[in-house]
Amino acid sequence: MAGRLSSLTLFIALTGCAQVHSGGMLDPAGPVAQVQRDHFLIVVALVAIVIVPVFLALPWILWRYRLSRKSTDYKPDWDFDRRIEWVIWGVPVLVVAVLAAVLWINVHRIDPYRPLALQGVPQGAPPLPVQAVGLDWKWLFIYPEQGIATVDELVVPAGRDIAFDLTADGPMMSFYVPRLGGQIYAMAGMRTQLHLAADAPGGFRGLNTQYNGVDFHRQSFRVRALPPREFAAWAARARSAPPLDVARYAKLVEPSVTARPLVFGRVEPDLFAKVIGKYEGGSAPHHMAQAAR
Repeated sequence: MAGRLSSLTLFIALTGCAQVHSGGMLDPAGPVAQVQRDHFLIVVALVAIVIVPVFLALPWILWRYRLSRKSTDYKPDWDFDRRIEWVIWGVPVLVVAVLAAVLWINVHRIDPYRPLALQGVPQGAPPLPVQAVGLDWKWLFIYPEQGIATVDELVVPAGRDIAFDLTADGPMMSFYVPRLGGQIYAMAGMRTQLHLAADAPGGFRGLNTQYNGVDFHRQSFRVRALPPREFAAWAARARSAPPLDVARYAKLVEPSVTARPLVFGRVEPDLFAKVIGKYEGGSAPHHMAQAAR
C-alpha cells in the first residue's frame, strides 16, 4: 500500500512539473523570459550551496550528539576554530555577493523601459506600441498605430519588440505573460512600461497576478504571436469590427467577465491618456464626456 502511495505521489509531482514546464516561466518563448528563467536557475543553484549542507548536516549532528550516546568526545577547552568560522561566514557572504552581481546584470539586461535588442532586427527598428488597460476583470489592449482594440486577446507580430504602456481603470493589477516574461504593475492614474517579444509564432497565456476581487481568477487572456504578414492581415480585418466609443467603454469598465475575446475596429482618440486623466483630479464621466465632444 505504501509503495502504491509513493508511486502515485511521484506521478502527481512529475505531472505538475511537466505542466509548469510546458506553459510557465520554465519554458520561455522570448528573450525576456529566457533571461528570467536563467536567473531563476542561477539563484536556485546558489541558494542550494547554503541549504543543501544544512539539510545534510542536521540529521548527522542530531544522531552524533544524541542524548543516549555515551562515547561522544568531550572537549571543554575548545572555543574557536578559524577555519570553521571562515566557512560559516565566508560562504554566505560570497553567495550574497554573487547573487547581487547577477541580479544587477540581469535587471539591466531586461530593463522594462528599455527597447529590446533582437537578433535579426536592425538596431533602431521601431517597436510596436500597445496600450494595456487593466479593468475589472478583463484586459483592454489598444493598438495606436492600427487604430483598433481588443479585450482579453493580445495579438502581436512574432520577432518584433512590443512596447507596452500600462495603466488600470480600477484597482491595481499585475500584467504577466509567463512564457514571454515581464510581470509589471498597472495602477490607476499612473503609466508603467514594458518591452516583450516572442521568438516565433505561437499561443501563450497571460493573466493578472494581483488579487482584485471575486473574479480575479478569471482575469486571463490569450496571446497570439503571428508572422508579420498574418498580423497585418488580422489588423486589417479587425478594422471592420464595431468601434470602441465612450458608451461602449463605459459599459466595458463595469466589473464583469467577458464570455469571449472582443475586437473593436476604431478607438476613441487618446483613450489611454484619458483613462489616466480620470484620476488626476476629475471624475471619470466628466472627462470621458469632455472627450466625446
